Order: sequence, then C-alpha cells, then structure tokens
Amino acid sequence: MIFRNPLKLLFYLCVLVVLMLIGYKTYLNLFMEDYKGLHTDQVERIQRSLPADEPISFAVVGNINNSIGIFEERIVPELNASGLDFMVSAGNAVSGGGEDKYRALYGSLSHLEIPYLLTFGAHEYEDFGSFRFYDHFGPHFFSILAGNSRLIFLDSTGKTPWQWQIRWLNDLLSQDSSKARILFLGHPPVEPDQNAPFDQRDDYLQPPEFRRALMQEIQRHGIDLVFSANLSLYSETVESGTTFITTGGAGGLVLNNDTSFYHFVRVKVAADGTVSHTLEPLEVGQHPVLKQLESLWFFIYSLIYSGYLNFILILAVLLAITIKLYTTIFIGRDYYPDYDLDPSPWLEKKLRVVMFTNNYLPFIGGVPISIERLRRGLESLGDALLIVAPRYKDQPDYEELVLRVPSLLAMGEKREFRLANIFLARIRQAVRTFKPDIIHLHHPFWLGSLGLFLARTLKVPAIYTYHTRLEHYAHFVPLPGMLFRNLISHALIKRFANKCDGVIVPTYSTEEYLRMIGVKTPTYVQPTGIEYQRFQQVAEADVERLRDELGLTDERVFVSVSRLSNEKNIDFMIEAIEALRRQTDVPFRFLMIGDGHQRDRLQQKIDDLGLQQHFTLVGAVPPEEMALWYHLGDAFLFASKSETQGMVILEAMAAGLPVVAVRSSGIDDVVRDGFNGFKTPEKQELWVAAVERLLVEDDLRQTLSGQALEFAEDFSVEQFARDVRGIYASTLALVEKKKHRPWDH
Repeated sequence: MIFRNPLKLLFYLCVLVVLMLIGYKTYLNLFMEDYKGLHTDQVERIQRSLPADEPISFAVVGNINNSIGIFEERIVPELNASGLDFMVSAGNAVSGGGEDKYRALYGSLSHLEIPYLLTFGAHEYEDFGSFRFYDHFGPHFFSILAGNSRLIFLDSTGKTPWQWQIRWLNDLLSQDSSKARILFLGHPPVEPDQNAPFDQRDDYLQPPEFRRALMQEIQRHGIDLVFSANLSLYSETVESGTTFITTGGAGGLVLNNDTSFYHFVRVKVAADGTVSHTLEPLEVGQHPVLKQLESLWFFIYSLIYSGYLNFILILAVLLAITIKLYTTIFIGRDYYPDYDLDPSPWLEKKLRVVMFTNNYLPFIGGVPISIERLRRGLESLGDALLIVAPRYKDQPDYEELVLRVPSLLAMGEKREFRLANIFLARIRQAVRTFKPDIIHLHHPFWLGSLGLFLARTLKVPAIYTYHTRLEHYAHFVPLPGMLFRNLISHALIKRFANKCDGVIVPTYSTEEYLRMIGVKTPTYVQPTGIEYQRFQQVAEADVERLRDELGLTDERVFVSVSRLSNEKNIDFMIEAIEALRRQTDVPFRFLMIGDGHQRDRLQQKIDDLGLQQHFTLVGAVPPEEMALWYHLGDAFLFASKSETQGMVILEAMAAGLPVVAVRSSGIDDVVRDGFNGFKTPEKQELWVAAVERLLVEDDLRQTLSGQALEFAEDFSVEQFARDVRGIYASTLALVEKKKHRPWDH
C-alpha cells in the first residue's frame, strides 16, 4: 500500500503538486477573465486625479519579471502606502511573452491601488508577446500628459520601425508645452559606468542609428529624464543635461550586491517643472553574517523569478526526480526469484479461479483450445472455475461455469472477433459472487482489462497468459500498420503485463521478448498442454476410412492446421508447394485444416497456380476429430511467425509427425532442428529443401517421427494443469508476502 510507504507517498504528493500547478497554468490561459486595453483605463485614472499643470510624483520599476516575492509582496505594499500618484514599468514587467505570463502579471497588478503604465520591453516582445501586449494593454509606443509633465513611451524592441518613432517624437515634442519631459524605453541608450551582470550587446538600444537619432532628439527637445530597464542593476548617468537611469531591481536576475540589488525609483516633478528622483533600495538579504549565503539564495531565486508558483513547480519536479533516483540507486532490489516462498497452503486448498478471454469455444483457435484444456485439467484437480467470454451463435446450452457476454461489435467475414459488452453490471456481480482466489487473464485488452480491474477491486492476484504476438495482427486494427506494430502493441503488452502479479509464457524465447520490451513482472515459462493420450488412441481403420473419403491413395500427405488469416503466412506455403511440385516426381498432397476470412482469396490463388491436386483447403474440423486428421499425415508443415508456442506443432508431434516450420519466437523452443523436424528462415528455397527431404528420405522421416512422438509426451494436459496450479499458488504466496513488505509494491 502507498500509505504504508512514506517515500512513495511523498513521491505521489510531488506528482499531485505538479498536476495542480499545471492545472493552474491551464486556468490562467483558458478560464481567467479576459482583459483588454488596460492602459485606456489607467490613463483616464491618472488624468482624472491630476489636473493639468499640477505637480506629480510617481514610482518607476524595472524588470518586474512576474516576481511575486519582490514586486508583489515587497514593492506593491510600499507603493500603496506611499501617496504616489501612479507607477511606471520601465520594461520587462513579464518574464516572457506567453499568455500565462501576461495573465500572472495582471494578477500582480491587480494588487496595486494606484494607476500604472507599462513600457513595451524585450520580455514583452519575446515568444510572440507583442500582439498580447497590444491586446491587453495598448500600443507599443504612446505619450500622455500627466499633470504638468509629458510621459513618452517608445518601442525599443524593433517591432516598430525606429525611423517612424523618431519622426513621431519630433512632431510631438515640437508642439509640446509641458513643464517636464520624461522618456521610457526598455533598452538603455547609454551604457552604465558599472559592469552590468551578464549583459550582452542586444541588451542595449539597437541599431546604432536609432540610438544616435534618439540622443539627438533628447538633446534637441530638452528631455529631462530617460528611464530604461533590461539590466539587473541601478545606474545613473548624465549627458548634455539629461539624466539616464537604468533600473532593474523589481525582480529578475539580481545578485544582491553593491551593483545589482532590489530597488525602485521615486520621481517628483515640482510645480515649476523641476524633476528630482530618489533611489529606494529594498533591504533584502543584507544580514552581515548571512550576506554571502543569501546572495547565493537570491541568485537561485532569480533564476526562477516568475514567482513562487514556478518555484514550487520546479522544486516539485526536482524532488520527484530525486526520490525516483533515490529509490533506483539506494534501495536494494532482488531481481532473482524468491525461493523462500511457501506455496503449499494454496496447493492444499481448492482454488476458485475466474478466467477472462476475448474468444472461446465454439470459436476455434489456439487460445480457446488452451483455455478449455486448462479448465478441464483444473476441474479434474478439484478447483472451481468461472470463464467470462463472448457469446456465440452456436455455443453449448449446458455451460454452467461460463458467463457469456453479448457483443457490442463483431468483426471479420464470419464475425469471429467480438467486442463483448464489458459495461454490463452483471459481469461484476457474478465475479464478486463467485469470490475468486485468483483471476486469470488471456488477453491484454477489453475483457482482459475488465478482469484486471476486478482483480484490483477485489484485491486478488491477476495472472496473465501471453498467448499472442499482438504486433502480427496489425491488419485487423484501423491504425497505420507500422505504428501499431512497433509502438502500440509492444507498449500495450508491457503496460498490461506490469500491472499483473504474474505472467505465463509458453516458451523461453517469448519470455526474452517480454524482458526486452520492459516487462518486470515475475514470469513463468509454461507450455500449453496437449491431450497426448488421445492422439495415441486413434484407430487405423478410422484413418483409412478418412483417406478413402478424401481420395488419398499412395501419395505422401502433408498436414497443416491454421486459421486462414494474413498473420499465418499461408501464401508462403502455397508458393512453396508450387515450387516443390516443379522439382520432385514423388506424389504428395497438402491438407490445410482451418478456416478464416482469407479462404476465398487463398482458394483463388491455388486455382491460379493449378495446385488443386496438391493443395486442399479442408476447412474447419471439430477439436474432437483433430487427432484423426493428424494421423493422416506423414509430416506437418507450418510457416506462421505470429505464434508464441505453436500448440498445433506439439499436437502434430503427438501424432508422430515430424515438423518443418519457419523459425520464429514461438517455434524455436519447440522444434529441435534435426531431432523432431526442421526450422528454417523465411526463405522459400530452404523451407522447400527441408520439406523435400521428408518427402523422399523415408528413413529420416521415420527417425524424426519417433523422436517427435517422444518429445511431445512431456506436454500432457494433466501436467499442464498441475504446473499452472503451482504458478497460481506461488503468485498467491508472493502477494501474501508483499502485504508484510509494503515497500515492494
């Protein structure tokens, strides 16, 4: 449980904080009340409270940068209590031009009780912020009369052509009769005497032609005071009677030393037009003992100067990463199986097992047959089972232990693939009433997902059997094949398997695949059982009668069993048989047992190649008659690469048939090359050569036949059921042990 593990609890709290802050950012962008043209209201407030020719006093701040700790919590309260007429930002009021930054600034400015005006600076311009500034506040350059003074705001970002601004400024001031003239622009037109921290050429007014033209206008029209921001310092320079002030202390990258410190500037224009100003430093981090440590702290703080929210966001992310790294590096993990588990208490009791499957009898396929055999084996050991499966038209009426679920959708030419209605409440009720000890899942989606949900709800272990190489079924999915094959199918299996308490795989090569895609759940290699004894009880007279019905004489017979679908690679075998026919005189017949949506197309291909006398599509055969059909053959041929085990190959071996198959993950562990058959790459000439050897070399075929029969004997249904029951018991023991070691969860 999470709450028994404080480290995990802290980790998820960090994740929760991150999600909440992301939600807050989303709220700022999408749901916060919109605002437009704020400067219009602010100018009206200023002019309403300051009649013409009256003296004025105001504050200038630079580089607010969305700072909550300095601007909102330190400067705004002082301004509200100062008696000043209004406030001016000299640029960089936001930390960036994004909408969330503008909305956060709006929230900070709402705490001001006096009017305010903003200069269009570098940060207001970046990230496509120029249209946001224009929309939310007003033009990028403008001028107002405030009392007896002319306030002029220029655009130094390059958004507005500087030539146009110089012409406008000249026309404006040629007709101006104010007693004082104060200019604001984001980029400083003169360099400070001190070394500005981290300054770059672009931090100053560009291009040089703009700077020279502006300096001429400033001198020509007797501008009293010029304010700029963009540098994290306070600098004051006088040229030709004009005072140039660079102020960057309302937030941002401040080093908290003699040059770079937090501050704002008071400006007063007397009745006669005399302009004076006062620097107002903020006593932040000036304790003599902790000065150096606090300087470092405020440097770090300034790196995340957009305020406490972003600070907490970054801190939470870093803390979550730290905890994750800590658990990965310092908490010991044992990746070996737990040999101290004692499954005997569960082996000695009768287990109650619920199975969830997306297909089941009467649908014929490897998964339904495997489930049916496991059901019979477990019931013979005294266990109780409930199978949750789709409803079919021709299903048996006597199934008391199968919960049939109606389908929402049936796919395929014969509607063989069904999406059961997993939303029915009676499924959940039936499973709860059954009170399972364990839930066994046979597919990683749909009914399998419902089964996993119920396992978690009922707090019982979930076992997943990996039957199918899902990536080979991309043609059934309405998605780009490569996307499904290379990404979705692997991710789906990995995610599902890691949510389960145990995974059963039929072969070691399949186990290796799961490890490669990142499955960490305990994995058990357990091949599906076959009814070995039934394959030994076939009467020769019945075989001969079937040969007569099929018109077979003295030719060799090849058998294959497969659904007629793209992933089974039937086309490869048809083309290979056509090649074999051309290179041998030995008579043979290929019986393809199975049905599927590709049957008509495959039959047309057989007809086009003239293989009617060599290749026969038999159609579906009832499971109880399969042993007889296997005994018709002299060898078993297979080309599918989508198998996880190839159960039909073991069945063929149980009937004494050597195998020729295409090498793949489900085949490699079952077919031992040169012992019970041959496995080749998917190359027609190699596969055909192996088939031809079994066709013409009688002694070889007989030797491999006997060894195939011997190999298959180890895969009985009875042993299969006992082994799976042992996996159930081990999983129950492991889950019980974890209850007393919550850090393993």
